[in-house]
Amino acid sequence: MTETTEPHDDDDVVARVLASAESRASGYSLFTSGSAQALQADSADGGHDGEQLERADRNALRRVPGLSTELEDVTEVEYRQLRLENVILIGVYTQGTINDAENSMRELAALAETAGATVLDGLMQRRAKPDASTYFGKGKVQELASVVQAMGADTVIADTELAPSQRRALEDAVKVKVIDRTAVILDIFSQHAKSREGKAQVELAQLQYLLPRLRGWGDSMSRQAGGQVGGAGAGMGSRGPGETKIELDRRRIHTRMSKLRKQMVEMKPAREAKRANRKRNAVPSVAIVGYTNAGKSSILNRITNAGVLVENALFATLDATVRKSTTDDGRLYTLTDTVGFVRNLPHQLVEAFRSTLEEVADSDIIVHVVDGSHPDPASQLSTVREVIGEVGAREIPELVVFNKSDLISDDDRLLLRGLEPRAVFVSARSGEGIDEILAAVAELLPRPQVQLDLLVPYDRGDLISSLHEHGQVLSTEYAENGTLVKALVMPDIAAQFSAYKITGSITA
Repeated sequence: MTETTEPHDDDDVVARVLASAESRASGYSLFTSGSAQALQADSADGGHDGEQLERADRNALRRVPGLSTELEDVTEVEYRQLRLENVILIGVYTQGTINDAENSMRELAALAETAGATVLDGLMQRRAKPDASTYFGKGKVQELASVVQAMGADTVIADTELAPSQRRALEDAVKVKVIDRTAVILDIFSQHAKSREGKAQVELAQLQYLLPRLRGWGDSMSRQAGGQVGGAGAGMGSRGPGETKIELDRRRIHTRMSKLRKQMVEMKPAREAKRANRKRNAVPSVAIVGYTNAGKSSILNRITNAGVLVENALFATLDATVRKSTTDDGRLYTLTDTVGFVRNLPHQLVEAFRSTLEEVADSDIIVHVVDGSHPDPASQLSTVREVIGEVGAREIPELVVFNKSDLISDDDRLLLRGLEPRAVFVSARSGEGIDEILAAVAELLPRPQVQLDLLVPYDRGDLISSLHEHGQVLSTEYAENGTLVKALVMPDIAAQFSAYKITGSITA
């Protein structure tokens, strides 16, 4: 995993973070899919997912395990970026059951493997609250240091967001790099971002996370000493405003963040124009949301043959994908594949990806995909609904879909049915339930309400096409001076046909 949280030596780590977008754009990736034992088996069917060329690109260069993991100096970041990291997971649970804590740790293991690491072991501790200085208790920290040394691990990942002081204290105790859950998620997003907007969103989130975690390294961080300077080697020529390197880094980060926010504002009109065009043409939208790795992209591919990347990895999809589909009675609508959610999703990412989540808030229907084979589907439901509420989409009609039904036992089906009585059971692999999704979406979609009786001149065939595409044509007859059409349309587009309305009955 690429370290993106704080500098550990006198090299300009901040410059590398600020230049991360350029390195990602080059296509040089150290990502490895690994066995991902913490994930479910692949549920994609190649016949519906297309050629999946992007997945081949992601795995074109793999890290090589088996190199020495001995680490005496926690500042050896660059060396460790060139190989697979061996990690140990740690977690403190203050409430809930041991099963809840284990599920959270399994998810952290899946995140670590998706980011390109090998999970060696995990340690959990039950405490009333995490230790304010070292997160773990004193005895548990000593046990962790022994495990790290015995297993040759070079990274420790905490199943929470650590305070900067906790992280530094843990690093000093275990003598290896310590990162937290947020840093892992940011790293995955950094690897998977593809579009210009997605890369800008990820970089902004990384910098927001990095800013309070900058770490100085004594005199080496000083640039100009202010006022009277004492000590050997200081004196004339060294007096100045006293800006240290850490202050300079902060200023550069703030400047870069302002630039990224400006870029995202400049991208907004194009995104809004596309959305406004769909609204102007009265095209209803369906947003596919759900927990990460629940199978949203697989379902989109199964319905539309979109060819969206499908991978047995968390956060494989970051950029919203929009595809067209039609109901059996000819009504057009769009399907949007959105970024997945996860418990304790970093606030920086929710804010940075708000533009992507706007697709959810502006949709007419939400198809909420849940991994039915997950040990705790109820927590997935509540996590996603919490984010849906944050973006102001709580009032939008929701269709719950339990995916991976081919991996669900009959007893589990009964439990899931009790959880969501009106849910649809689907398997993106076998195609089970896809017709039920389409039927339920057709039922929930807003129907044309305004009836029009029109006489459309023969030279305005575009209006007839528009009626078929955006409305429901009830009858068509051909008269001497035009086409007599009876149709139902949405109120938004009724006005554009007003010049051709006729009164009375339609006769040829």
